[in-house]
Amino acid sequence: MWRVSSIREALEEIRDIGACLFDMDGLIFDTERSFMEQLALAMGERGYHLTREIYCDTLGLSGEELRGRMLECYGPEYPFQEISREARARLNRVAETVGLAVKPEISSILAYLQERNVPCGVASGSRSDIVRKYLEICDLDSYFQVMVGGEQVEASKPAPDIFLLAAEKLQVMPERCVVLEDSENGIRGGKAAGCTTLCVPDMKMPGKVYFGDIDYLVSRYL
Repeated sequence: MWRVSSIREALEEIRDIGACLFDMDGLIFDTERSFMEQLALAMGERGYHLTREIYCDTLGLSGEELRGRMLECYGPEYPFQEISREARARLNRVAETVGLAVKPEISSILAYLQERNVPCGVASGSRSDIVRKYLEICDLDSYFQVMVGGEQVEASKPAPDIFLLAAEKLQVMPERCVVLEDSENGIRGGKAAGCTTLCVPDMKMPGKVYFGDIDYLVSRYL
């Protein structure tokens, strides 16, 4: 594992990059923080209180795992589907009216990759139409040739399916793809697909937890 000070430093170290695959949540956009805010509001309207500890404890879970964890925390009457839909609708309204904050380093990294003629794709557990909409709103869609969302594969992260499909669509062998991820499950999926993994610590600090299989670890937050 190589420790580097920035994404740019890691990409300069990797000479033969066939493609770069980005996650959307927490890496391109700070959607995790934004969704937490909207989820807390949607829950508050129904008399539930969301703590940061509970939210962080549920990050990276599958939909069914998340439902089970929330029912454990709030009881069997917790209206999981209704509150989740309301939170997503709120986040969409915020994205369309106010916009989403792009992580500071991402725009310059995308420009750098474009200069090197490295094609980019998104491999996100979110639906591809939501990914596309968010990228269009923030004028980033022209950087990405491929957008693979969770609805396009049988299993998203940590299974390798989503990265393999993105590599196939970009017509690049997986071993020539660099996966930029901020979460343990994304790193596991990227490694299982045979990609080079670049761990970019965000709110979950996966470098502390899933230390072993990271190829490159950025030593600071985005």
